[in-house]
Amino acid sequence: MSGRSLLVVGAGPGLGGAVARRFARDGYAVGLVGRDAARVAELAAELRAAGSAAESAIVDITDVAAATEAVTGLGQRLGSIDVLHFNPSAFRQQDPLHLTVAGLLEDVALGVGALLTVLQAARPFLASGARVTATGSMAADEPWHEAASLGVQKAGLRNLVRSIDATLAPAGIRAVSVTVRGTLAEQGPFSPGRVAEAIHAAAGRPAEDWRTEVAYDGSGDGTGDGAAVD
Repeated sequence: MSGRSLLVVGAGPGLGGAVARRFARDGYAVGLVGRDAARVAELAAELRAAGSAAESAIVDITDVAAATEAVTGLGQRLGSIDVLHFNPSAFRQQDPLHLTVAGLLEDVALGVGALLTVLQAARPFLASGARVTATGSMAADEPWHEAASLGVQKAGLRNLVRSIDATLAPAGIRAVSVTVRGTLAEQGPFSPGRVAEAIHAAAGRPAEDWRTEVAYDGSGDGTGDGAAVD
């Protein structure tokens, strides 16, 4: 394939799908990584019907070997990865008195650790100008104690994105986490489509004005000076 391409890790009917559709409208070929074969196939078919090139892989991204193979294969089929979007997180409704160490580590492996796997596999396909984006959450700063692992995941994800940006910036590749300061809903300012617009805008921020974290509070696209944070 030629032209720009997007790889969405954690593709499905919600925000992952909305991000895929938003970039596809700009002419991006789209690679989809997900666990639900039926939902990923449906999204890929929708993108193709709208005129976009779409490739997909069904894999458990916590399986390092399988995820590495899947991302490498998609990178080869796409030819390049201009935007890598990381969307997954685990929701486990357990407070600190009930959350086990094993449960916490399992969730962090999905919501944080898997980003290392897909980034390392995608790196040969990321050239100068490429962007890495991640779905952040206000849970990083304001965790709900009844789902304690989610806050740990989102705080860790934001921290890791900062390290990724510092590591890749000399190669002209930048990374950003988009902190969603609200609860995702089917309609309204925190609908998947609106949040996808914020992620798209964050990826398109000029290098000279780059931020490693951008907050989206539902009032705009998340790139205004009042919403962005370093």
